[in-house]
Amino acid sequence: MDTVTFTILRYDPEKGSKPYYQDFEVKLNKPGMMILDGLNQIRWEQDGTLAFRRSCREGVCGSDGINVNGANMLTCVTHIEEVVKNGKLVIQPLPGMALVKDLVVDLSDFLQKYFLVKPYLISKTPAPARERLQSPEDRKKLDGLYECILCGCCSSSCPSYWADPEYLGPSALLNVWRFVEDSRDEGAEERLGLLDNRNGAWRCHTILNCIEACPKGLNPTQAIAGIKRALVERKF
Repeated sequence: MDTVTFTILRYDPEKGSKPYYQDFEVKLNKPGMMILDGLNQIRWEQDGTLAFRRSCREGVCGSDGINVNGANMLTCVTHIEEVVKNGKLVIQPLPGMALVKDLVVDLSDFLQKYFLVKPYLISKTPAPARERLQSPEDRKKLDGLYECILCGCCSSSCPSYWADPEYLGPSALLNVWRFVEDSRDEGAEERLGLLDNRNGAWRCHTILNCIEACPKGLNPTQAIAGIKRALVERKF
């Protein structure tokens, strides 16, 4: 296979046209090409107007989440050969988010919901002289939680997130649990108090799309289950 067809959703609000699909032929001129390499090839060699986000190229910044052949993923860490079907990739922006241009979506609502849950250490006791210590056992509880890169892949794969504009979504809820589980944090009550309603943890219907979509292999559904358990037990 020497070339792959990238069928990309195009949209330019300044032109006043409806979204449409455009085909580009991408040459596989080196082994192990990522989808981002193909998008760069298109923009640099074929159409400089193609809009998409990218930054670190290492799966850390989370800026390049898109939908490829119906699944959300990061372009910078996904090999073309892994997802190509019949020599073709259908590339679209993340679903459930307002379209800005081509593959760029508006992340404002997604990020506002993230900041709403207070994703930072809350301490009500005086600071120690040097640092807040944590046992290796307590630190291990944060594995699978702190690695979230806010790419939006999980939330934009969630039908509950699409259906309810007030639902915080799996990404925000995962980050709630990251701090509730942190032995150094003392803000569980105020955070969880925001979630004991139909737009918080209870909106999750355990569809599990978020798990499959996460490029870091995290489990938002498990984190949400922890929140639900904490809300029922009210031990915080």
